[in-house]
Amino acid sequence: MKKIVSILLSLALVFSLAALAGCSSNKTEEPVATDDAAVTDGASGDDTTIVVGASATPHAEILEQVKDALADEGYTLEIKIFDDYVLPNKALADGELDANYFQHTPYLNNYNAENGTDLVSAALIHYEPFGVYGNGVTDLAELPDGATIIIPADGSNETRALFVLAQEGLITLPEDADAEVGVTTLDVVDDGGYNIVPVQADTVAAQLANADAGAIAVINGNYALAAGLDINDALATEDASGAAAQTYANVIAVRNGDENSAKIQALVKALQTDAVKEYITNTYNGAVVAIF
Repeated sequence: MKKIVSILLSLALVFSLAALAGCSSNKTEEPVATDDAAVTDGASGDDTTIVVGASATPHAEILEQVKDALADEGYTLEIKIFDDYVLPNKALADGELDANYFQHTPYLNNYNAENGTDLVSAALIHYEPFGVYGNGVTDLAELPDGATIIIPADGSNETRALFVLAQEGLITLPEDADAEVGVTTLDVVDDGGYNIVPVQADTVAAQLANADAGAIAVINGNYALAAGLDINDALATEDASGAAAQTYANVIAVRNGDENSAKIQALVKALQTDAVKEYITNTYNGAVVAIF
């Protein structure tokens, strides 16, 4: 009798466990509800959060000025800091950002061409004149023979730096040189006997500081600011009176088709105000110039 009872209890336990296992299985196989808007609405996952990638200086600082204005319009601005010129475009193309703010249009076009992306400008915001800075050099006329000249290596910024050097008579470029088409050190007709060294843009300031006395460098405005350099102390600056300001104005970049979305339009509207223009003028003392 005891054996029969034991067998019956064992069978009951087996059926109970099977039933529990069946319940567990049914729960995991049920379809999970998803919010289609969250899936398709880009980086932020909703219509009221705007995720923007930016260089720390001045871009993120400028973006900080519009958080309250956007909040009044019902938007939350999330700023993600990048310290190079490649990752913010990759993150934008991959859908991790709604927009980025760190580059000018020629660089954006060059990135698209090299990476097969389709990023576009939604608005022009500001212009950062390139500056020529020296290590132990106080006048370009006294630049020693064979001096090292450090410039950014990426396509559009290398072009821009070479045009600044040509502007100052340090090198000669071909007569038909065109900033839109681009030039490299291989196109230089006469290098003046100088040693022109292209390096990654975000390392130019540091490499100048570590270079031998007598070296100079052409530095992007935001990296000069980050390094504590004052545009008013530059040995020369890019001529901002011509097409350079428009050509090299820093833009809000987005994926093609997103430029007319409500939140990108709200971001642009918040940035292109007299309050932001005043902040730029008072904060950067000519190193950053509002272009709207």
